[in-house]
Amino acid sequence: MLKNKVGMKLGFVIIAVFIVVLSILGVTIDRMFSNFYTSEMSTEVDELATHFAMMAQTPDAPTEEMLLKFADFSNVSIFYVNKDGKVQDYSGEEELADASFIHQGDIKTIFSGQTIRLKYESASGNRYFVTAKPIVKEQAGESQVMSALYVLSSSKHMDDSVVAMRRLLVLSGIGAFLLALGITWIVAHLLSRPLLQMQQATRKIAVGELETRLNISRDDEIGSLASAINNLAEDLQNYRDTRQEFLANISHELRTPITYLEGYSKVIKERLYSTEEERDQYLDVLHQEAKRLQHLVDDLFELSKMEEGKISLSLEWIDLTEVIDNAVHKLQLKASDKGLALSTNLNRSTSWVYGDGLRMEQVILNLLENSVRYTEQGEISIMLDQTDSYVFVTVKDTGIGIAAEELPYVFERFYRVEKSRSRQHGGTGLGLSIAKKLVELQGGEIFVNSRLGEGTSFEIRFKLEEQGGSI
Repeated sequence: MLKNKVGMKLGFVIIAVFIVVLSILGVTIDRMFSNFYTSEMSTEVDELATHFAMMAQTPDAPTEEMLLKFADFSNVSIFYVNKDGKVQDYSGEEELADASFIHQGDIKTIFSGQTIRLKYESASGNRYFVTAKPIVKEQAGESQVMSALYVLSSSKHMDDSVVAMRRLLVLSGIGAFLLALGITWIVAHLLSRPLLQMQQATRKIAVGELETRLNISRDDEIGSLASAINNLAEDLQNYRDTRQEFLANISHELRTPITYLEGYSKVIKERLYSTEEERDQYLDVLHQEAKRLQHLVDDLFELSKMEEGKISLSLEWIDLTEVIDNAVHKLQLKASDKGLALSTNLNRSTSWVYGDGLRMEQVILNLLENSVRYTEQGEISIMLDQTDSYVFVTVKDTGIGIAAEELPYVFERFYRVEKSRSRQHGGTGLGLSIAKKLVELQGGEIFVNSRLGEGTSFEIRFKLEEQGGSI
């Protein structure tokens, strides 16, 4: 079983990012709540210190003993300190009795009329918020600082609240982490599963299982990649099938002339003929089969060069009427020998086309030879004309025609209209394939229309171009 390495890596990345984000968020929330509690606690101690100081400063102020009791009710500790820094009276925790939080420098500041704020930690580890204010009274018409009032509030409740909040954050973080872990596993699995399918499919394709296809329908890059792999597999399969068919066809096409060459040469070598005339007939067969074999090899070589893009074209502005006249002149005798009429209908004012004159003549000759080969009686006509958008050449015959279901295959290599009569009609089965390639290399198109028993029509089209331009 293949390990989901992509899924694991993706999962690790997502989890790492989540942990970093969760840690930053946890620290931020902790700082926010801690600062909030600290600020609230400090404000509360300040308010209590101000309240007790005002009570102590009023003319009908309660006694120090009453203020100490008020402090006990408020869960705070208060200290009365004179100018020398000695504690006159206090209330609250015993651990504060040593008054180690009182410093002479702070006393001077307080007796100058200012407020002191500080944090104090006792020997037992308890923390306190401390606010110290001056107690001002009227003496002989003047305001004088009589003593310093220290108010201390324990941060125990605040610390307990912060610890509880931190526990809640930790538990929430663990829960969020476990939830994220599950979601990450699902997301990583969903994202990596198509990649694993592609990996398996490409390995199958690599070992020759070209029928392999991916069933991934998505409108994203993964879907595009899957579609590209399917297209590649389809192209490779078509190439393999085409190659196998080509090898089978070429083997068949070569076997027949080689059999004739071998058989008749053996007859002549062993003098198995009766007369000189019979020997000449055998020699004629050998000559025809040798020509047929040479023609086949030439056609294969030319088609191979065209498919590899190695064929060179001498492109120039050419007059198709001249090209057609030359082709018709060369085929006139062959058509006459079969009793066929070869007629032309050429619009000699037709625009010139940008192409290779010799290759265009080769195309026209291929079409005319094809018509002569498959027409027993009637006529072959060739027409040249143009429309507003293209120039066209039509080669039409009254031959055996082509069945509708076979029309899509007429331009394939080694295609034969009537395989049972292929020896009678001759040809290599490559002429139309070569013609189509040559027309397309020159920027044109070729079409076929046919009715079985009535004849066939081939039409070549070239788009109208302004002479002196390029295609």
